[in-house]
Amino acid sequence: MSSIRTRIKPRPMPLNIFQDKDGLPRIILTEPTGSSAEVLLNGGQVVSWKNERKEELLFMSSKANWKQSKAIRGGISVLFPQFGNLGSLEQLGSARNTLWSMDRDPSPLPPLDNQSSVDLVFKSTGVDLKTRPSSFEFRLRISLSAGKLILIPRVRNTDNKALTFTLSISNYLSVSDISEVRVEGLETLDYFDNVMNRSRFTEQADAITFDGKMDRVYLRTPTKIAIIDHEKKRTFVLQKNAMPDAVVWNPGYRMAKALPDLGDDDYKFMVCVDSAAIETPIVLKPHEEWKGHQELSTVSSSYCSGQLDPCKVLYGFH
Repeated sequence: MSSIRTRIKPRPMPLNIFQDKDGLPRIILTEPTGSSAEVLLNGGQVVSWKNERKEELLFMSSKANWKQSKAIRGGISVLFPQFGNLGSLEQLGSARNTLWSMDRDPSPLPPLDNQSSVDLVFKSTGVDLKTRPSSFEFRLRISLSAGKLILIPRVRNTDNKALTFTLSISNYLSVSDISEVRVEGLETLDYFDNVMNRSRFTEQADAITFDGKMDRVYLRTPTKIAIIDHEKKRTFVLQKNAMPDAVVWNPGYRMAKALPDLGDDDYKFMVCVDSAAIETPIVLKPHEEWKGHQELSTVSSSYCSGQLDPCKVLYGFH
């Protein structure tokens, strides 16, 4: 019997695809322990990630407009082919405002053992050069497994000229109160402070805490970053590859009141920590492909003098 079992490979979990009450195509991912994720084809956006206890781990704005065809504030979205206003293209990129398709013929990736996964694709023809730099294919695999949500973005240059882009995977994480949050793993690093006209500074604190608006791009960051919620005693662990930068953002009270799609007090219950490639744009030769990797997981926070043990989260559990 054991020899038979060794030959049987776990099958990927089935997809549940339907149109929600607002008419948006929605994909539901589930896995055996009870966690789930929901993905919209519009923008290829993850709008829900719940753990096995059905606790929502992603933040969604209380003023989110689900009926519009543009990106919804919150969840996880891809900002591509341009981050922010650092260029002549559409601010924050066109990928998040585009209707993606199911990728019926994805390129080979690691096995999906006991995972629920969906492959999406967004193709540009290069016709509208005002919003898209050239012809490309952007493929995105979103995989759910016990305690983990994995995104694998891939960009292929299908043009006969070089493709240059920046990108960010924007993660809106749900927290108890922003005043109870600290981000570890970015100490001593240089960063651009967008609140201070993109001035460059070096992080002096042993962890990032929040007492007002924050909008920073940290440079040459480690592959693991910890986002610690003291009140919930929960830590998000962000692991990433091929995206050397990290964005840390919270609008603070004043900016939150000025944003039409964000509730006045929503800033208290969210923090954005993004995997990004911003400082040095990625350049692909014709027919060349770039691949990144992001994994989000949660662990119970362990404390030592009020801080998470960095040896456990930043450098791995033993």
